[in-house]
Amino acid sequence: MAVLFALFFFVSMALSARIRPYFTNFNGTEYFREEVLPAVSDVLSPSPTPSPSGSASGSRFPDTHATDFRIHDPNIILVGDTYYAYSVGPGILIHESSSMEGPWTQTGTVLNGNSVIQKGDNKSPWAPNTIQIGDTFYCYYSVSNSGCRDSAIGVATSSSPGPGGWTDHGMIIQSGTGEGSDIAPLNTSNTIDPNVFVDFDGTAYLVFGSFWSGLWEVELNDDFISVASFPHEVQDSDADDGKEGQSAAAATQPASLSASHLGAEPGKVWRSRKSNKNAKKVDKNGSPVCGDPTGGHPIEGGFLYYHAPYYYMWFSWGRCCEFKDPAMRDTGKEYRIRVGRSEDVKGPFVDKAGIDLVDGGGETVYGTNGDVFAPGGQGVLTDAFGDVLFYHYLNRSVSYDFSDARLGYNRLEYIDGWPVAVY
Repeated sequence: MAVLFALFFFVSMALSARIRPYFTNFNGTEYFREEVLPAVSDVLSPSPTPSPSGSASGSRFPDTHATDFRIHDPNIILVGDTYYAYSVGPGILIHESSSMEGPWTQTGTVLNGNSVIQKGDNKSPWAPNTIQIGDTFYCYYSVSNSGCRDSAIGVATSSSPGPGGWTDHGMIIQSGTGEGSDIAPLNTSNTIDPNVFVDFDGTAYLVFGSFWSGLWEVELNDDFISVASFPHEVQDSDADDGKEGQSAAAATQPASLSASHLGAEPGKVWRSRKSNKNAKKVDKNGSPVCGDPTGGHPIEGGFLYYHAPYYYMWFSWGRCCEFKDPAMRDTGKEYRIRVGRSEDVKGPFVDKAGIDLVDGGGETVYGTNGDVFAPGGQGVLTDAFGDVLFYHYLNRSVSYDFSDARLGYNRLEYIDGWPVAVY
């Protein structure tokens, strides 16, 4: 009897080690559930699994799960048994697959034409972030021009994650020029790379920012398509001419916008360069809108995620593109994926050394290794087996061209509360 009891005890302990809560789409009543997780080795490649501190190639990082899916700044959600990927392209491209490995098939777009926002490259919105809240899917997107912070974040909604049936609600916030762009922190930030996170109490937060003053977080209203305490001009998606309509709430502007500063790169990682034909463009305060005269401060792609008991602020650090010139490679300034953690959704977020991300902190979870070069534009999703870190990267054995960026991913394990990429 004692032998049977001991055997039962050890089996129970082994199973409990694979049980943990994980975040699910907010549905108004349930945010977490518990799942019995099989060992990672049971669901991944049958080949030997590299340790978190190394790979088959001897790198400090594990090998990537490589795919042939060409994508930049991927955003992936899992709905039922189908994976949906959203990415930059005319109308925001939608791809679908039955697995992360693919094959991925383009099934359509979010928008039927240009964004109704009248600025930036509104033909091909950037860095979309799609989430499900209740029975509605929200696709947050950016419009901008490279090297400029004359940008805006908009949103479209649908009852389905696939193409068709999306309504473009237009702008939520903007920076550089336009109404409200002179309000702090929009007067120093770049309103691109949106990420929306819904907390336990149902409050939704919009994370955004790229270069300049870094990453910021503001609270959304209960409609999830406007910023709390921020009346502004909105777009009329039904207007035939696509011109802006005037919201009844656009009477006055607050002196500032309640926001949390989540991360920044205070150091000058590279010298400033003359940008483009708009380099002399300035905002209402006389600050440059295109090109930062203080130099390159490469922090962007913020992604807020929860894994008990911490909130994790993921971000990309370094140069994302422009690697055709061999002199721009292997400088140690290319993209890598970093993270900080906090017990509060509003931060402060710190790294292992306790350095605040606003002060330049950040724990590197994944970087260049083997054929993988400059991974970034990351996100995290949870499936039946745990957390998955996904990102784009350049395959050095294929091409350094921006258009050849492809999807890669790794499982995540947590050691002393810190995420570690494993194969």
